[in-house]
Amino acid sequence: MTGLTIGIIGLVLTALLCGIGSGLGLKATGKAAAGVLSEDPSKFSKVIVLSLLPATQGIYGFLIAILGASYLPTAANIGNAAVTYAQLNAQGWNVFWACLPMMLGGAVSAYLQGRTAATTIIAVGKKSEIASKSIIFPAMIEFYALLGLVVSIMMFNNMPIDAITNPNTAPEAPQVIEGALRTVSAFFGA
Repeated sequence: MTGLTIGIIGLVLTALLCGIGSGLGLKATGKAAAGVLSEDPSKFSKVIVLSLLPATQGIYGFLIAILGASYLPTAANIGNAAVTYAQLNAQGWNVFWACLPMMLGGAVSAYLQGRTAATTIIAVGKKSEIASKSIIFPAMIEFYALLGLVVSIMMFNNMPIDAITNPNTAPEAPQVIEGALRTVSAFFGA
């Protein structure tokens, strides 16, 4: 499997899993909102925001897939440089790993946010005056989707793309692995 294939898999899984998580979250909020609106249609403005919250992770996953595509080891972004197979493979893996925070964080948080927002919608249906206060519960879950988005963007921005486009500065494979381990250790404060 080539680096390009690995990178494409990462991008596709990010968009796909975030979209699935958002779809499942929206299913939960849609069912709850339909139930509340069947009892009292005047509460539409109070439940619509809660109903749409899980959709954001699907958007974030799409954005990361679009952003990450520019980092793939393709002829368009490496030009005429003499690039080795190891460099192309490493770049594909870089793209895959950079997608991972959004891929998993977006999918899980969208699903859980949908369930939390659905419960909140039901509570608003029973007591509409709590609508502005209750939005905080599903919004707290949104914070973790945003963290996944920011970490993925940071990882894309810290990719050693110069090593791919300029083979004179490209490190050997053991140096790439050591550098990746140092980056992970620094990120987690080890």
